[in-house]
Amino acid sequence: MSKQNRRRPSGEHRAATGSAFWSAQSSGPQDSEQIANAIMATAMEVAQGNARAAGQFAQQLVGREPLTREQADGAHLAAQHIIGRIFQYGWLPEDIHQVARRRVDQFAIALLIDVMAAHVRPFAPESIDETWQLQLAELGADIWWSGSEPHLGQWAAKQLLTAAEAVTTVVEALAMLIQLPELELIRPLPGTARPQAAAHHHAVDVKVLSRVRGLLAKAESTSYPEEAEALSAKAQELMTKYALDRVLVDADDAVPDLPGACRIWLETPYVDAKALLVDVVTKANRCRAIFASAFGFMTVVGDESDLEAVELLTTSLLVQATRAMIASGNESKRSADARSRAYRKSFLIAYATRIGERLEDANETTIAESPDPARLLPALRSHQHKVDEAFDALFPTIRDRGISIGNANGWAAGRAAADSAQLQARRPIKK
Repeated sequence: MSKQNRRRPSGEHRAATGSAFWSAQSSGPQDSEQIANAIMATAMEVAQGNARAAGQFAQQLVGREPLTREQADGAHLAAQHIIGRIFQYGWLPEDIHQVARRRVDQFAIALLIDVMAAHVRPFAPESIDETWQLQLAELGADIWWSGSEPHLGQWAAKQLLTAAEAVTTVVEALAMLIQLPELELIRPLPGTARPQAAAHHHAVDVKVLSRVRGLLAKAESTSYPEEAEALSAKAQELMTKYALDRVLVDADDAVPDLPGACRIWLETPYVDAKALLVDVVTKANRCRAIFASAFGFMTVVGDESDLEAVELLTTSLLVQATRAMIASGNESKRSADARSRAYRKSFLIAYATRIGERLEDANETTIAESPDPARLLPALRSHQHKVDEAFDALFPTIRDRGISIGNANGWAAGRAAADSAQLQARRPIKK
């Protein structure tokens, strides 16, 4: 999408912040630090509701001229100052990407990915948390530009933007960041990760992970709900057996696996109903979760291997639940409201509730059939205590929130869909 419509004349409708700055210095900001301050001030104005300020400021700063080194360096200073603060506020690279794709355009998203890549560049790789490294790699955050010239000019040329459009993008991207609230710091900041601490975390066995992913991929590809749920149940059972083995290992380990945390972002619509599905999967995998409804993500606390299981299974179940919901609404025997929002939301709530009940029953059976349940139960209680302590440290004050059922037909259909699932695998799964 072109940014031609963002070009504004620098006449009587100048941004208040830009105008005030120019009145103090008739020739405008001269060095990179002054330009950085002006960019951040304008971003604050945009964040406070003056959407036109970004384009107006860009026209004042560069007009139709190409970017100067001082202007590009000023944009870099402003971006690094703000992104550093937002990371200190607990936001991870993928969190920033998720909120950006909901609030700004493709140019701002691309710019923010480069800003994050530049931020971590000075740090030694071993001092960057593994989660950071994985998220940045998935976003394609790398240093593609030449160090001989400022980034912004090269980025504008790559995106086919004018200098004014590039500055407008910088201001809008930073305005989005300025509006982000402080979150819990769930992963160490770049430069502070300790390799020896990471070594204590037990990664999920590659073979087990491969089998789980294969089962979930089959579950997502089949058009038969019963088969999909049976495959998902096998995946859950495999991860549960693996996790129980890990609990027993940790019970004998002088340095047990410590709880970690991750965030799972949910897509609209019916975000609160989808959050309930994530929550029941979280509980089934010995973790705890809290829902940030204002942004639409869940923060999950638990052991690293359990977090992996939660992310894999919830991603798959959300796909399956949505497919089952749509298929239910398309059935000719359904009532006229079967495609309404109330029906679909109620369907997902009922689906999640029933899946949670069945996952709990399946876990109880798996524990009872374990080789040494008498030794396992105390180890599980100790494990849960560690998770609870970690959760309470991150979220000392939480408030329970209910969710309403708006359609009885949707509720009944959702439970029926969940009841049809074969959540207990019929044959034992060998690791």
